[in-house]
Amino acid sequence: MTMLRPFLFAVIAAGLGAASAGGATVRDAPPTTVPQPPERARLFVLTDIGNEPDDQMSLVRLLLYAQAIDIEGLAAVTSTWLRTTTNAPTLRAIISDYGAVRPNLLRHAAGWPTAAALLGRVVEGVPLYGMAGVGAGHASAASRAIIAAADRPDPRPLWISAWGGTNALAQALFDVRRTRSPTALRTFVSRLRVYAISDQDDSGAWIRREFPELFFIVTPSSQDSGDYAAATWTGISGDAFYRNGAGADPGTVTNAWLDRHIRSDRPLARHYLRYAYIMEGDTPAFLGLIPNGLNRQEQPDWGGWGGRYMLRRPAGEPRAIWTQGNDDTLRLGSRDTVIGRDGRPQVSDQATIWRWRTAFQHDFAARMAWTYAPWSGANHAPLAAIDGDTGTAPVRRAARLGESLRLDARASVDPDRDRLRYHWYAYPEAGQPAGQRSAVVRIAGADRAVAAITPVRLCDTPWPTRTTPCERGTVHLVLEVTDDGAPRLTSYRRVVLSVSR
Repeated sequence: MTMLRPFLFAVIAAGLGAASAGGATVRDAPPTTVPQPPERARLFVLTDIGNEPDDQMSLVRLLLYAQAIDIEGLAAVTSTWLRTTTNAPTLRAIISDYGAVRPNLLRHAAGWPTAAALLGRVVEGVPLYGMAGVGAGHASAASRAIIAAADRPDPRPLWISAWGGTNALAQALFDVRRTRSPTALRTFVSRLRVYAISDQDDSGAWIRREFPELFFIVTPSSQDSGDYAAATWTGISGDAFYRNGAGADPGTVTNAWLDRHIRSDRPLARHYLRYAYIMEGDTPAFLGLIPNGLNRQEQPDWGGWGGRYMLRRPAGEPRAIWTQGNDDTLRLGSRDTVIGRDGRPQVSDQATIWRWRTAFQHDFAARMAWTYAPWSGANHAPLAAIDGDTGTAPVRRAARLGESLRLDARASVDPDRDRLRYHWYAYPEAGQPAGQRSAVVRIAGADRAVAAITPVRLCDTPWPTRTTPCERGTVHLVLEVTDDGAPRLTSYRRVVLSVSR
């Protein structure tokens, strides 16, 4: 993968010269399309599509990232909202319309799978609710496809994105445990990563109890939606319905905005329905897999478009999982402090998603334009670089307390030759080990291509009960590079800075 990054950068940068850094905007056709990202996640979706509009909406968005995420399975399953049937025909109809727009998508980026390939990955689970559909004799096309995908010789893990119930996953695990050795079972489990949109049947709790080594992101819940308002994933768009988004800007998640920028009578866009409750409640389960330079898939505590989580053991759970919560003594937790649209700091789990909302909605709108517009009629995200380092991997640096570190983003480029704006900031909640507070830095040139980072404390002010002094510190810094196209698009780079005396 590393060897591909210079090639990706060179293709985009060819012929752009200094225009990206501030010259006149020239939106000529590029020498080639945007390359397929080399660092792509493997994804298997479990969806109760058809029970309400939001799964269809999420699928439309996912298909617009099908060249950036390897979709290995799309399983129609049941849930508490769709207990006795599955709805694979809707999956197939949307994918067929994706096939109609794929030729135009190829004008903008490389790597789009064919509709035929995706249709071949559509499977169904058993038409039974939860654990009633798990056990001997309940293997399904969906559970067998999960096993086959996880068994494929690929060094990347398989992400299970649960938009509905998880009994197809439970059945896969049941069958592997029944037919393989304990060592082979552990190997199989180690290849899986699960992000569930709460518990939409009773199989999630069973999976976490029976397979405690499984990597699992979820806010455990009842199956009746009674706990949804507290869940991180509602930060995608739940401000009005769940009344939990103080400070969030709802402008880009209203039906009016979506009518203007996403919906139309064109293929694929016509499947983006008007929501019944909230927009795309399931999308956070894959949003963090988009390789935008911000996220690190294996580190839910780092934060990104899919939200931020901490590793802890919630009440009633048999072991620690990636979830929500706080250590109030150490002032560590899963909530972010974000300046809201009212100019006031807001602290919530939902803020770990809505803080990025304008960026991910603009990115979605731009990609929808790729389905019908020529290159010159659509926008394409810039490529952020730090000290000449391209790609999306985090950048690691070290600095001493009181000494300045220079970070240079001038090698960032824009495929459309748009002007670029830069913004550097600290993300103090991200990636802090248990019991450790973020280092504190001062940033000079925060809105310039070149910034000077000066650590001023090894850790921020501890809570009075903490007496252990900091010997070393760590802080995450984020670089945002935003173009001036329409809509404005943002790419990121993350810097993990180690600080010593």
